[in-house]
Amino acid sequence: MRQENVHYFTDTEEKFTNLLIGIGIRKNVATVLVFLINVPEATSRAIERGVDLRQPEVSIAIKYMTGQGWIKSQDIPSERKGRPNKKYSLGIPAKKIMATLEKAKKEEVKNQLARIRKIKDYLS
Repeated sequence: MRQENVHYFTDTEEKFTNLLIGIGIRKNVATVLVFLINVPEATSRAIERGVDLRQPEVSIAIKYMTGQGWIKSQDIPSERKGRPNKKYSLGIPAKKIMATLEKAKKEEVKNQLARIRKIKDYLS
């Protein structure tokens, strides 16, 4: 029988996740990101167990994060027949991911302020 260690969230990790959600990151993405920041690598099953998300939620988060270039995956051979499993880990350092998020949020605020200026122009 195979044994697997599972990392579970602490209060600090919950707070970090809530901060990410507060800036507009989807809950499942924020949760998986915080999980992967705190472990060197994990299978999707370990992520599901550690953060209490369902398989489709984890898959959607992983797909989004892979598209952003935030995580990388590695195939691990299956002990049985069928699809190989994958291990996921951060593809870039967490600080770089946060810098990317900061840049995107600054651009978003800049665009919102430009819209407000246009509204003010219409009212003048």
